[in-house]
Amino acid sequence: MGTDEMASLQGRIALITGASQGIGRACALSLAQDGAKIALAARNQEKLEQVAAEIAAAGGEAAAFKIDVANEDEIKAGVKAAVARFGKIDVLVNNAGITRDTLVLRMKRADWDSVLATNLTGAHLCIQAVLGGMLKQRWGRIINVSSIFGEMGQAGQANYAASKAGLLGLTMAVAREVASRNITVNAVSPGYIETAMTEALPPELKETVLKMIPLGRAGSDADVANAVRFLASDAAAYITGQVLRVNGGMLMG
Repeated sequence: MGTDEMASLQGRIALITGASQGIGRACALSLAQDGAKIALAARNQEKLEQVAAEIAAAGGEAAAFKIDVANEDEIKAGVKAAVARFGKIDVLVNNAGITRDTLVLRMKRADWDSVLATNLTGAHLCIQAVLGGMLKQRWGRIINVSSIFGEMGQAGQANYAASKAGLLGLTMAVAREVASRNITVNAVSPGYIETAMTEALPPELKETVLKMIPLGRAGSDADVANAVRFLASDAAAYITGQVLRVNGGMLMG
């Protein structure tokens, strides 16, 4: 058996949140390429259908489920629908995330609450929704997409940094709870990645950030997807409770 086959996700079902664009979309395409069937989840049904069509065109299988992870009922209904469609969920990629950037002194309570609700509480609720099935089948992969700013902080992003740091604690706690059932829980922590989310940043900030990256370039969503693909595979069976940093060396130690 070649290494490609060893890492194959044939027969696995992966649920990916925030799958309509950026890192989520890249993860969906990557896992589908490895043979997984993909349950695509996000708020925008139309964009999800486009990603599903893209996967189908490449010979894979995917279905779209409208889920706003800030809404517990939508999570429960969406996961139920995905299980009805595919029979099970083996891999969960908690990628859905939003930003509401502003300096802490001016940050409105609503901006704090909405970021925490989506980025952290949403991830917890998605884990809760899929965990029963994973425990029963005694196999699972949970991968939380954090951020370098959850590790080093970022001015103007107290809410975002707190939510992404929270994901790291959540990762380790759940990893300890479910390890005996052959379920691994890990985080991927992207650095500066070129996506729709970072496109909006002012050019001078982008320049400053690039100077902080030893590899001298921004990352791509595919760079992050490759890390997720690895953690979802059998090749990563002995890795749990870890943070895999995909940041070009921007944060070390």
